Amino acid sequence: MLKISHRGEVMPASPIRKLVPFSEAAKKRGTHVYHLNIGQPDIETPKQCLDAVKHYDMKVLEYSHSAGNESYRKKLVEYYAKNNIDVTPADIIVTTGGSEAILFGFMACLDAGDEVIIPEPFYANYNGFAIQADVNVVPISSDIETGFALPPIEDFEKAITSKTKAIVVCNPNNPTGYLYSAEEMEILKQIVIKHNLFLFADEAYREFCYSGKHVSAMHLKGAEQHVVLMDTISKRYSACGGRIGAFITKNKEVLNAAMKFAQARLSPPFYAQILGEAAVDLPDNYFDTTKAEYKLRRDTIVNRLNAMPGVFCPNVGGAFYAMARLPIDNCDRFCQWLLEDFTHEGATVMLAPGTGFYSTEGLGKNEVRLAYVLNVDSLNKAMDCLEAALKLYPGKTN
Repeated sequence: MLKISHRGEVMPASPIRKLVPFSEAAKKRGTHVYHLNIGQPDIETPKQCLDAVKHYDMKVLEYSHSAGNESYRKKLVEYYAKNNIDVTPADIIVTTGGSEAILFGFMACLDAGDEVIIPEPFYANYNGFAIQADVNVVPISSDIETGFALPPIEDFEKAITSKTKAIVVCNPNNPTGYLYSAEEMEILKQIVIKHNLFLFADEAYREFCYSGKHVSAMHLKGAEQHVVLMDTISKRYSACGGRIGAFITKNKEVLNAAMKFAQARLSPPFYAQILGEAAVDLPDNYFDTTKAEYKLRRDTIVNRLNAMPGVFCPNVGGAFYAMARLPIDNCDRFCQWLLEDFTHEGATVMLAPGTGFYSTEGLGKNEVRLAYVLNVDSLNKAMDCLEAALKLYPGKTN
């Protein structure tokens, strides 16, 4: 009998996408679904970026360099300079989305059986990337009561073994929206230097900070050889379908290893690099309007959630996600029930179950992630649905 691999068996389904069949069935029944389950912004992709692709004159759609077009990497140097990040084109590999950058980091820096420490809850696909690379995730739990602040340094020290090779931090955080402070980033610097670890920094949401200043891992003086920056244009310019990211490090040994993986997949998408180049030339105030819109949405969703009986949602420092604790018995069951058995004025809301963002069994069962990527009117209607649902759900706990 033919059998799939163990890797295929243990590869987790996406908590963000696994409920899609139930959503599609609800829509076929005529139910409007408010999608708060996935970080797909409704902000328009900048017109000048789309126009750059439409008007690009070429006779042959060729491979780019495996590291990405040199012209794009030079543009990225300009972008990072605006964020006080000093890199050269030779420090950058353009990747197929931020996802490939993370996978390159795992593959280039860790051997099979090695361990990577990640504060949880964390971006669910980190688990998937770890399984693909045959490395083990060691979670350190953060607490919703603290807004998911960085766990104490003692928790990291206890988790470090001879197999530990890296720490992953997402700042601002997906799924919690937590914005790590300069002090917290310094703690991470101390740990990786003391224990000779890599620091993988996922900074996809750098532009969207509401209650403080973003501190890049690339700002950590003395840790330059430890830091690998993973980045993407997906959320920054509302260009998720472009699938363009970046793998950036000053550690040449790491970069050379990652280049071998980049060569194995030949090259990143060509047209989206053209889009990315044009994006760097957007006006310096481009993000002001977008950031203000997301802050309004954050305020809307956090206030609405905390006004519901039994619901707690810490205020969000960045990105466009929030984790909320609900008075429910099981978030996976609740999120499916919303799509299968519930409607409010012809509509329902799709959420991401919190369990999928934890590696520790049993955590997150009464939590959900909400992506506030819809306009305020739609967000309010989605919150109306959630408020009505919590009154009717059979598994309500108080």
